[in-house]
Amino acid sequence: MNAVSQHQLDRSEGQKQARWDAGTPVSAKKANQNVGPRLVGGTTFGKNDGIDKAQVVLLADASLESLEETRKVIVGWQRQGLTLSQIYLNGIAESAKALGDHWLSDKLSFVECTIGFSRLHQMLHDYSAEFVTEGRLEPNGYSLLLMTEPGSQHGLGVFMLSEFFRRAGWNVTLANPTDMSDFKRSFQSDWFDAVGLSLATDRHLTEIQQSLPELLAGSVNSALQVFVGGPMASLAPDTVTWPKTVLLKGNAIQAVEKVTQTLLNMERQIKLTP
Repeated sequence: MNAVSQHQLDRSEGQKQARWDAGTPVSAKKANQNVGPRLVGGTTFGKNDGIDKAQVVLLADASLESLEETRKVIVGWQRQGLTLSQIYLNGIAESAKALGDHWLSDKLSFVECTIGFSRLHQMLHDYSAEFVTEGRLEPNGYSLLLMTEPGSQHGLGVFMLSEFFRRAGWNVTLANPTDMSDFKRSFQSDWFDAVGLSLATDRHLTEIQQSLPELLAGSVNSALQVFVGGPMASLAPDTVTWPKTVLLKGNAIQAVEKVTQTLLNMERQIKLTP
């Protein structure tokens, strides 16, 4: 892999090629090379926020090394002018996707990917207060229940999405139900203006679809709107396109805009109805 000119990095390239190019898993325990960026000048980012494929790999590889190396990359990006919003969408999210792709292609083990995901997720927790403050809007009065499928192990994406909603002024409740009974209890636990379902697999699609009419009928909010997103919305949208739900695709910013605009439109229609 070529050196990244934006950062003038001091790092070993041979090991990264073995991990990401040759297609053979490399144990994170054996990886002891420094992959963090060493800033040596007043470099700046170019188009697309400067987080190109090489930078995505940089963070993904750092997440396999250690929490400290992961943090180094993010701090380096911040020092060169990137906002946390840019880092989240174009860095952390894309690096997580890269890890997942390499697990599916057997270039990384499940354990390695789990370690990488957990470190990227930890960065979201560590930067949470700073991220929300960075571009926080006034509370808009809307409340959102954001849920994964029952038993989901994919928490990074839904947590990141919740942070974007919080920053946009939403009151957000996160739920990671253990089974369908827990899923139903979470759905009807309080008043919510909207429910967002983040679905990563097809394991519970039929059960969720069949339960939605009953859950909506018994909801505290009779005008509750349900949004369906997550990996399944992109990989197989036909399987999660259900009556009385809105399909969400795109990044976190686009999801916030879609959900907010949908509720605003509903309110306008109600006001116009005689």
